[in-house]
Amino acid sequence: MRVIETKVYEISEHPTKDLCFQWLRENMHDLNDISLYELMDSIKKLTQEIGGKNDYSISQSPCRGEFIKFYDYDQETLDTLDNECFCFWEGELIKGIKENNLKQVLDLLHEDTEYVYSDDGLTELCESNGYEFNEQGKLI
Repeated sequence: MRVIETKVYEISEHPTKDLCFQWLRENMHDLNDISLYELMDSIKKLTQEIGGKNDYSISQSPCRGEFIKFYDYDQETLDTLDNECFCFWEGELIKGIKENNLKQVLDLLHEDTEYVYSDDGLTELCESNGYEFNEQGKLI
């Protein structure tokens, strides 16, 4: 038997944080799935609220062919809804429908993803989850 010792760092004390960020970006591809799933759930919930149907193709990152559509919904019901009284994504969807600009919802999703994968976003992730790294920047 042999024992191998290795230095272990939290993100705040790692001598080369960029190595950690690089490892995270290359190995953790679904960090913003929660926002994606919350948006999909909000599309479904809002459709139940206003009636009609929806269709969508969305991605964490900008992708050709992305869209969100609501149709055959009850305009009077929509007009009574206040986007401040719902969860974030439902409120943004209501605003987007009323302003005839659902692309702004996709833009918010993409901005959220950009933050999650930014140095600040990754630092926040590491600190809140107690992630530790070796000297080469690999999560252990």
